[in-house]
Amino acid sequence: METMQSMLPLRDLNHRNIAAGIVAALLAITGPPALVLEAAARGNFTTYQTILWFLAVYVGGGIFSIVMPLRYRMPIAGGHSITGVAFLATVTSQFTYPELIGAYLLSGLIMLAVGTSGIFARLLDYVPKEIISAMLAGMITKYMTNYIVSTSQLLVVGGGSLLVFLFFSKGNRRIPPMVAAIATGVVLLLLTYTFNGKGVPGAFVFPQVQVPEFSLIGFLSVAVPLALLVLSNDCAVGLGALEQNDYQPPVNRVVGVSGIFSIATGFFGGQSANIGGMMTAICAGEEAGPRDKRYMGAVVSGSIILVFGLFAWKLVPWIQALPAAFIAILIGFALLGVFVNSLQISFSRPAMKFGAAFAFMIALANITVLNISAPVWSLLAGTLIARYVEQ
Repeated sequence: METMQSMLPLRDLNHRNIAAGIVAALLAITGPPALVLEAAARGNFTTYQTILWFLAVYVGGGIFSIVMPLRYRMPIAGGHSITGVAFLATVTSQFTYPELIGAYLLSGLIMLAVGTSGIFARLLDYVPKEIISAMLAGMITKYMTNYIVSTSQLLVVGGGSLLVFLFFSKGNRRIPPMVAAIATGVVLLLLTYTFNGKGVPGAFVFPQVQVPEFSLIGFLSVAVPLALLVLSNDCAVGLGALEQNDYQPPVNRVVGVSGIFSIATGFFGGQSANIGGMMTAICAGEEAGPRDKRYMGAVVSGSIILVFGLFAWKLVPWIQALPAAFIAILIGFALLGVFVNSLQISFSRPAMKFGAAFAFMIALANITVLNISAPVWSLLAGTLIARYVEQ
């Protein structure tokens, strides 16, 4: 009987949930690595610290995406926060590596506390989603302008990828536009670009616990915004996608486990390992096959991500050998959907237009006042204006 039970998950595999899992994994391993490299470069991370970051978030996210679906028989796909990495790219230069590690741990503790206390919905209600989206849009804007500039520099690669992106954006295509565009960009780059050198894979990285350093500034400027981004852009989106497809996910438990995995990941240099919003949406949709078997799509996704993380020591040097303009194009495609959705949500409620506008402008200006970075001031100013001036 035990043998039969252990074989049940394999029997639930089919071509539809396998395809959904592959597509979800591609979302995690195509564009986001470029963002991680950007954030690591800005923070002057060593090669070891950079590879360890990859190893932590992809191995942690992969394990999350295997354990949770098998436990709850729901397509709870795991990964790491793309928006979180985009945010970190704006602040890694302002903190030491130990301070960032400490902030990652505190961010995970915030998520764990939110999950165990059951205040997730109330927390998101207090900081309006329009303000969070406006802050995120302001942070991402410079990446989008860099994407346009880089497309003009690599016109064939960038232009061809954009045409493919627009083609797959029209209608209900099975392949996500971002995945199709990045795949096209890679092919066009190989055909048109002459590499001056090749990436040289280093030695296998043995994970070691990183020593954190805690500070009030790190808590306010990194931990709190990072936790809010994960909760609003990943947890809320993923859980909403499950409920939309008639699942009844254990909301508080998923958030709490995301916090636990993020804490564990933080000790090894990664910012988070949590439920993935868009990845869960892909694995939970009708295209993933019969509803009672869609959970295997998340398991497939997690397995691919886990393997990617284990071989990060070979892959990262090759990614670093890519031209800077191509990296900017990859980042642009990875964030384009997030950018558009953030702008749309930011100004969707006229009653909060000034709060959203100030949140957007402050985040875009990337100011630092009293050693507190722009995202905190953006959330604070936007929320105060929206709640106590406009309403």
